[in-house]
Amino acid sequence: MTTAVCPGSFDPITLGHLDIVRRARRMFDVVVVGVARNASKTALLTPAERVEVAREALAADPETADVRVAEVPGLLVDFCREVGAVAVVKGLRGGADFDSELPMALMNRHLTGLETVFVPGDQRYAHVASSLAKDIARHGGPIDDLVPPGAAAAVRAALAR
Repeated sequence: MTTAVCPGSFDPITLGHLDIVRRARRMFDVVVVGVARNASKTALLTPAERVEVAREALAADPETADVRVAEVPGLLVDFCREVGAVAVVKGLRGGADFDSELPMALMNRHLTGLETVFVPGDQRYAHVASSLAKDIARHGGPIDDLVPPGAAAAVRAALAR
């Protein structure tokens, strides 16, 4: 059985993220969504909220209902070793994503030999980013066509705090 990890901050999880997880699930026997902290970003949702929203969204889709979700407590390569992953799966919307993801992929391979599989994102979601969804929501705009229902509700609740 082959296991892959789909890592991200998922603040919040988007329809684009779900597309990548769905396609990763077709390539690997086991997929684990790793909810990580990004030191360069200020999260809106707590790690526990991000895990719960991702679990809810994945459970609602028969193709991803068996995907596990867990918080990444430290280095991604250590998390991958713990869950027995042979690869990291990352979605790419365009060249800017590749430019930011490539150094991380090379470092992960340098540290442990862990390979990264880049999956081109579906063009329907090329404009979708968690940061944009949060900005739209902060200004009272609709995000229901960018994120799963539970994520939209979680973002609105977090903004109301």
